[in-house]
Amino acid sequence: MNRALRTLTVPAAAVAVLALSACGNGDSPDSMGSMSGQGSMGSTSSVTTAAQQNEADVSFATGMIPHHQQAVQMADLALKQSSTQEVKSLATKIKQAQDHEIQTMSSWLKAWGKPVPTGMSGGMEGMSMDGMMTEQEMNELAKATDVAFDRMWLTMMVKHHQGAVKMAETEVANGQNADAKRLAQEIIRAQNAEITEMTRLLNGAQG
Repeated sequence: MNRALRTLTVPAAAVAVLALSACGNGDSPDSMGSMSGQGSMGSTSSVTTAAQQNEADVSFATGMIPHHQQAVQMADLALKQSSTQEVKSLATKIKQAQDHEIQTMSSWLKAWGKPVPTGMSGGMEGMSMDGMMTEQEMNELAKATDVAFDRMWLTMMVKHHQGAVKMAETEVANGQNADAKRLAQEIIRAQNAEITEMTRLLNGAQG
């Protein structure tokens, strides 16, 4: 009976093999199934990502990237010019956290089909964002040394962090994307804690 069944199903099997050969280019059924599943998941993910973000989310990521880039630039200056290990340690923490967040927000913008700011491309418009330093202020910071540098850096970074917190609060209030809102909440938590630490260091530097 098994032999009879095999004989009856040969034409159907041959048709199936030909069909697989024509559209699969030699891929195994398992690999084709896997590829098909990945394609379906990718499409669903793209649709979901697009559906779960609004203009506030885009503005948050687009604005926070150059804002973070300037903070990283300031952190690099502190690592070279600060006179205290406490400031250098704080600068290292800020640089690591904000570099990672820049990468995260850049990936969101790419997924949303939006342009990713590069090299603080906002220009003078970017400098008008909350807490951003002007080019003149950055030049003055770069020229400062020792304790004078530390005081200037801490003062500027407190202002910079306060601006980031304000931007993040706007995202929490108006954003739609769950990941973006979670990051905004983390920025509020982490940068408020760093503001407290920098205020303490600043009071010590002025004492």
